[in-house]
Amino acid sequence: MSSTQTDFTVVIPARHGSTRLPGKPLLAIGDKSLIQHVCERAAQSNASRVVVATDHEEILQHVTGHGFEAVMTAGSCLSGTDRIAEAVAALGLGDDEMIVNLQGDEPFMPATVINQVVRALADAPEAAMSTACEMITDTAMYSRADVVKVVRNSNGSALYFSRSVIPHDRDGDGAHPVYRHLGIYAYRAGYIKHFASQKPCPLELAEKLEQLRALWHGERIVVSEVHESTGIGVDTIEDLELARQFYLQGKS
Repeated sequence: MSSTQTDFTVVIPARHGSTRLPGKPLLAIGDKSLIQHVCERAAQSNASRVVVATDHEEILQHVTGHGFEAVMTAGSCLSGTDRIAEAVAALGLGDDEMIVNLQGDEPFMPATVINQVVRALADAPEAAMSTACEMITDTAMYSRADVVKVVRNSNGSALYFSRSVIPHDRDGDGAHPVYRHLGIYAYRAGYIKHFASQKPCPLELAEKLEQLRALWHGERIVVSEVHESTGIGVDTIEDLELARQFYLQGKS
């Protein structure tokens, strides 16, 4: 793996109108908002720039009020990737510049993981993007549709992502571990513009997983395994309460 540090920008999509948890970026976890936690994690990485891409003036004012950069994007963006592409254009980033898409609901993502996905893409110049995964040790998570699973080939590239359990353990002997896909991506600005210009593919529409668009078009996605805790992503009110408990435990 290359030891040369690669310059990159972290862009954090933060939508106000979440269907399951409206106003999510501004909700408190301990003494800070969710989006503030995410920004601080990003700032701990090797990123040269951290930018929040939002559709809401209150989020923009909140972010800039805490010393971070933010850019306004359209409320009509259909996905976080569309929001990232709009932010890349607004920021005037060159096609070869490296971008990390850090989800705005991942308040505990380690800075080392952010750096890891960048290194993985830098070491695979033919790949369209890189992302990360972790082994699932709690089998109760297998059946959860909100826990996205990924299978990889021998060189660490994604074969498929699914909300279903993959691979299927026909013999029930546990010989094949199941990996959870983590919501973080690295890609070059030129590719994300190209990706956003493509129509959603059938698999993407069925699973509601936009990374399947890249696989549909034959692109390589590098998936590196993470061996440290990435905390709790916040999608629901139950997740928020768990995140608050997790944060307090870390403070004690």
